[in-house]
Amino acid sequence: MAICTPLNSSTYSSIIPQQNHHDAAVSFARRACWRATSSHRPRRGFTVITCASSDAGTVVIGLAADSGCGKSTFMRRLTSVFGGAAEPPKGGNPDSNTLISDTTTVICLDDYHSLDRTGRKEKGVTALDPKANDFDLMYDQVKALKSGVAVEKPIYNHVTGLLDPAEVIKPPKILVIEGLHPMFDERVRKLLDFSIYLDISNEVKFAWKIQRDMAERGHSLESIKASIEARKPDFDAYIDPQKQYADAVIEVLPTTLIPDDNEGKVLRVRLIMKEGVKFFNPVYLFDEGSTISWIPCGRKLTCSYPGIKFTYGPDTYFGQEVSVLEMDGQFDRLDELIYVESHLSNLSTKFYGEVTQQMLKHADFPGSNNGTGLFQTIVGLKIRDLFEQLVASKAKSPVEAKA
Repeated sequence: MAICTPLNSSTYSSIIPQQNHHDAAVSFARRACWRATSSHRPRRGFTVITCASSDAGTVVIGLAADSGCGKSTFMRRLTSVFGGAAEPPKGGNPDSNTLISDTTTVICLDDYHSLDRTGRKEKGVTALDPKANDFDLMYDQVKALKSGVAVEKPIYNHVTGLLDPAEVIKPPKILVIEGLHPMFDERVRKLLDFSIYLDISNEVKFAWKIQRDMAERGHSLESIKASIEARKPDFDAYIDPQKQYADAVIEVLPTTLIPDDNEGKVLRVRLIMKEGVKFFNPVYLFDEGSTISWIPCGRKLTCSYPGIKFTYGPDTYFGQEVSVLEMDGQFDRLDELIYVESHLSNLSTKFYGEVTQQMLKHADFPGSNNGTGLFQTIVGLKIRDLFEQLVASKAKSPVEAKA
């Protein structure tokens, strides 16, 4: 049976009602039509009646990070854990930012920019500024998808810098919203079932952003440097504070194993896991709650200079209790990762060696030889476990209510 509720919107968006998950979508209100201009989108107010099926709904995951900080790689690792290749919507805009697999749909929150590239220049704001983003639309559409209702989501074209016509997004089993602001707006934040923040140090971020924006987007070194400097005040004001709300933080820092290292090729990565999160049990090394320092290099793990060091222990983060697992250094042979995996607990794997298998499967992904790839893989497995527990709990609730 469908549950129908009126939904008021002051935006141009269309929320498409569905009944019993039929592919055909029927609109109960005139859709607001729009055409992107160089600086803004017209808005129209309207009311629609939405019908959401009364099943377990969609699980929503939020991933926050600055531009060029590894969100795309993390998404590829996450969707791989659930199976099926993540691809843009078939037959749609070739420049769509959306990725769809058998279980997951990944939405890039850049699509909720309210100003295109020219518009931001005219108004003197960056994409990080809340004034350049439509949080009302973001909230309306994430809430609709979480309730099982399809939406017409806008597209921000990273190639042209323009706002392209909308695309229809159907509610998936797992919705991942990734971008600059998934935890900025309190309304959106409350819709998240789990949240992750990728916290990249300035030194590492600069190297990653150069590699991505020069190789993939054709930007010059000078323009990248200027962009980073221009974005920093807004990053500090609007993006970085979101990490205090995250259930898990992957923090990437320069190594401490090489004195005065300036190359940035060896990384120290920390997985900060909040305690007390429902359906999420932090990973631990050897003994839960203890303080551990471990250098695994030896007969079972090949380590070239400067070696590998793991640490683990309890800590506080923004006044909250957390467990922190840290890896400094990099692997020489991924097939030997099984030795490290065997000493970690609460991994939420389906079988012995699954972490190692996932790492080997994506050995060509950035970070596969260090803690970024390892911890992204582990968080992906934890999200799968959280999803399964959420679905099981929702399925169990109606049975308990009848009893």
